[in-house]
Amino acid sequence: MSELGRVLRLDARRAALLVAVPLLTLVGIAASVPSFVASVAYWDESLVTLLNAVRLLGPVAAGLAAWTAVRERPLDYLRELTARSPATGVLFDLLLLSAAALVSYLVVTAAVVVVALLRQEAGQPHPLGLAVGAGALVLHIVAGYLSGRVAPHRTTATVVLAATSLWAALRAPGVSWLSLLPPAAFPHIPLFTALRPAVLADQAVWTIGVTGALVLAYVVCATRRALLVLPLVLVMAAIVTATLRLHGNGGGATSPAPAKPVCRTWPLTICVHPALRGALPALTAAATPLASRLDGTPGAFTRVEQRPSWAPVTVAGGVAAVHLDENLGPGFEARAVRQIRDGLLDANACAAPRRPVSEGYRRLVDAWLIGEEPPAIPDMRAAHRFTSWDERRRRTWLRLHFAFYRACALGPQDFDGWDVPPRLFPKFATPAVTPRAGQRMDLSAR
Repeated sequence: MSELGRVLRLDARRAALLVAVPLLTLVGIAASVPSFVASVAYWDESLVTLLNAVRLLGPVAAGLAAWTAVRERPLDYLRELTARSPATGVLFDLLLLSAAALVSYLVVTAAVVVVALLRQEAGQPHPLGLAVGAGALVLHIVAGYLSGRVAPHRTTATVVLAATSLWAALRAPGVSWLSLLPPAAFPHIPLFTALRPAVLADQAVWTIGVTGALVLAYVVCATRRALLVLPLVLVMAAIVTATLRLHGNGGGATSPAPAKPVCRTWPLTICVHPALRGALPALTAAATPLASRLDGTPGAFTRVEQRPSWAPVTVAGGVAAVHLDENLGPGFEARAVRQIRDGLLDANACAAPRRPVSEGYRRLVDAWLIGEEPPAIPDMRAAHRFTSWDERRRRTWLRLHFAFYRACALGPQDFDGWDVPPRLFPKFATPAVTPRAGQRMDLSAR
């Protein structure tokens, strides 16, 4: 027994293990860089980055395992020292190599988690997803090592590396259900969605099942024990069941998931996804001028809410819905303000064939609402009048003509008769639109 312990301690210090840990760690860190440099942090996207890193870690680990099996043929000499099963050396070697790979995986996981915690993370962590990544890595170790044992040739490691790399690279994320087979090729996880726990559970069953099937099949061949055929059959049944369940998902791994927003309540109430809480100051500063100019009109709003990308952008009931870039790229707040402005318009009315006549007048008002330079329009007299008015006069004018603006029905007559002193402006108790003398309110007649 002392001789056996000495051999095992010597075997644990083999070169393959010393090479595997730092190499796999560096590969995993490099594959996780997108998670480190992202402008937002939420757990689902961090988990996807980690699982996608396994697509690089797995082939490298499989190649190292195959190289170990071919070059070093470890623990074969145990047959002369003990009466243990001929599969003992293989199983112990798989244990050592798997432990080395999991150490690297834990280091990479810790790096991703620390980066997420240092930023304003959102969502919920998925321990099951971490287990799926670890299981996929162990599966590569087992497949690569057993390939090296079955075919002990120098080219085996290269073939294993190429085959596993092709398996990982040829499956595009989200294209078909094959992309869900470990190592899974997950697409980007949009905000307001989350990974489906059922998919992760099926992947864990599939990974554990395939790993167990490979080990059991090798042990049966090495020991000739028919008793192990029964658990092998049960494992194969679990693999088939998990495969059918993944096939039923059709490649979809996410589902809509509501998120409790974070809000800023002054001077407007601005609510965004918790992963984008850094956008609150800029979005508040950009939306406040538009809200003040729309005050007193049917398009007035006191609350801005970020909505999922599949939800429409509207302004109704004092709430303006917007979509935000997940990476908060330059100018995201200006794009959000334009979305609010576009939500003020009646899409059906503005699409009518006769509306392009009033396009220039609408663009003139649009530029003022969002604080842009006034555009050049054919009717320069109306443009000059509108740009010469002060802020109070423009807001009063918008209260009177908002219905025509919303229906893209503005005309030159709407800008006539407004070059009067502000002291002569009527006082409006309500935001109702009042017609001028000779001005029709029937928009269809315009």
